[in-house]
Amino acid sequence: MKNMALLLCLSIFMYAETIDCTQVFEARKTELLSEVEKIDEARQSFEALQAATNALFDKQKEALKTKENAIEKTKQAIDEKEKKIASMLEENKKLLELIDSKKNGKIDDTYIKMKDASAAAILEKLPLHEAAAIIFALPAKKISQIFAKMDAQKASEITQRLRKGPPFIELNQNK
Repeated sequence: MKNMALLLCLSIFMYAETIDCTQVFEARKTELLSEVEKIDEARQSFEALQAATNALFDKQKEALKTKENAIEKTKQAIDEKEKKIASMLEENKKLLELIDSKKNGKIDDTYIKMKDASAAAILEKLPLHEAAAIIFALPAKKISQIFAKMDAQKASEITQRLRKGPPFIELNQNK
């Protein structure tokens, strides 16, 4: 009986220990489930944040691409306008040269056909740079005939201007 009592005591003691372990495991299980829920909530928050960040990144990427396309279109438009302007500028230069050559050609023809004394009288009254520009375009024979009819001082000044060559006007020139 003594053994039985001991066995009974031992089994009660073991049963009591078993109950306590189960209670501990149950309490720990609750804590672990709570931790798992917290980790799951944190994971879901992280995934939501990551999705929002990716969406924002994609939106910004699309906006950047749109701006790049707009800039490229603007650049192409500017390049086209620059080409048009360069073409128009070249055309205007050609037209200006044509107008100048026609104008100067008419003036030259006028002075070539004019009597030497009349041409000399007119050229003497013009500013030096204008007279030199007109005489520069005339044939040498006509120049010598005009100079012969012109005041020697004025012919000398025009000759000095002709030696310098075109353009005959100097900066800050008043005459």
